[in-house]
Amino acid sequence: MNDQTMTFSLNQEKELELKQTLTIIYDALVQKGYNPINQIVGYLLSEDPTYITTHNNARNLIRHIDRDELLQVLVRSYLNS
Repeated sequence: MNDQTMTFSLNQEKELELKQTLTIIYDALVQKGYNPINQIVGYLLSEDPTYITTHNNARNLIRHIDRDELLQVLVRSYLNS
């Protein structure tokens, strides 16, 4: 059994790309009249892409995001603010 803690790290370029993509998705949800926070959380919890609108290709964009990487960026951002 391995008792060592696993580490997970993203480089700054990847983190910036995730932030930009998430902003596009957020904006598309707002434009279609959805509550973007609720929709993104619903997607993160269920991995069901129907929480995300197809407007501005947002659904396709979110499918290309690794949820673990996105959660790491979100937690880091929350703790740093």
